[in-house]
Amino acid sequence: MTKRESKSDPLNLPSTLRLERRGKVAVLTLARAAKRNALDDPTVRGIEAFFSSPPDGIRAVVLAGEGEHFSAGLDLTELTERDVYAGMEHSRSWHRAFACIEFGSVPVVAALHGAVIGGGLELAAAAHIRVAERSAFYALPEASRAIFLGGGGSVRLPPLIGASRVMDMILTGRTLSAEEGHAIGLSHYLVDNGQGLATALELAERIAGNATFTNYAAIQLLPRIARADPASGFATEALAAAIAQGEAEAKARLKEFLEKRGPKVARR
Repeated sequence: MTKRESKSDPLNLPSTLRLERRGKVAVLTLARAAKRNALDDPTVRGIEAFFSSPPDGIRAVVLAGEGEHFSAGLDLTELTERDVYAGMEHSRSWHRAFACIEFGSVPVVAALHGAVIGGGLELAAAAHIRVAERSAFYALPEASRAIFLGGGGSVRLPPLIGASRVMDMILTGRTLSAEEGHAIGLSHYLVDNGQGLATALELAERIAGNATFTNYAAIQLLPRIARADPASGFATEALAAAIAQGEAEAKARLKEFLEKRGPKVARR
């Protein structure tokens, strides 16, 4: 389906994005396989529109890529001559779109395979969980094209893998394999080829089964607590814990657990 499912916003997604709904999980797929899912302006605007207002009832999103690659990054045909102001506005449009993923209303699981390079890696870094197939490879080739990161990579990637590794990727243009990327923290799960989407869906369905506030606190508050001073972090955590415990859903689930009717943690 390509139409937005939210009743409050009937806007259509661009043809470069494909939307499928599976219960409480939405699968948003980059659909420019012939261009290795390169990100052009309509696609980025579509990403912003979707994540600004996900369809009603959606509790988690899987972000995937059609064809052999997740995304080869910025569509270089869009690199027209811009003055400094126009260049900054273009970069900020990507920042706005990807911020709607990172600090949106629902958790996002990215299913990565093939090329995850440049802007594609910046897009993946905005997701909350990343599942990589063994075909995935990562690179930041901007320096070889005399440009710089513009989709938030200089902000999101250093906390994931360290500033020195990001610098190495930029300066040398080195390509990291799926195994290398997983070892340094670019992915949370590493799976065999062809299993990425299924694994991402399984995780998204598990996430969708959590309480809404718990998921919201995890994606909205946890990153801010991590960057806060300890005293502010503890205070924010205590407030979130108190709000969560006061929710009717939490009371019902705790009662089920205490009455030995709820699920227990088990080794997987």
